[in-house]
Amino acid sequence: MEKIKKPSWWEEFKSFAVKGNAMNLAVGVIIGAAFQSIISSLTNDVIMPIVSIFLGGIDFSEMKLVLPRLFGPAPVDEAGNAILNTLNYGNFISAVINFFILALVVFWLVKGLNKLTELAAPPKEEPEPEPAPEPSSEEKLLTEIRDLLKEK
Repeated sequence: MEKIKKPSWWEEFKSFAVKGNAMNLAVGVIIGAAFQSIISSLTNDVIMPIVSIFLGGIDFSEMKLVLPRLFGPAPVDEAGNAILNTLNYGNFISAVINFFILALVVFWLVKGLNKLTELAAPPKEEPEPEPAPEPSSEEKLLTEIRDLLKEK
């Protein structure tokens, strides 16, 4: 039996998927997702209550705008309360603050890792400057004439 020839893109994909870059990316995404939940907790449970103190006790999760119904009566839940459509902009503000905190922490991590990499790397040898090129015979002759004229 003859072997089935795999397309060239398959070999390229296989080498990409097995390389460290793809695995590092996968690990980064998984850790990033877990880290995001920590940052969300930090924002919602620590930072936003402190911010709300300075804003007069405002709870960002309660900040919303009730949207009007344009057609028909509002639906009701099992308890007989009208279900309102709301625009929850307070949650959006919290998400933006989450993003900035996460971006700041990632920036500090990358900056720290770059510094560690710099410290761990061997010092770079600076190339020796090239010696000045030998003056041509014409330049040597002109230099001698100049020196002779200075002496007189």
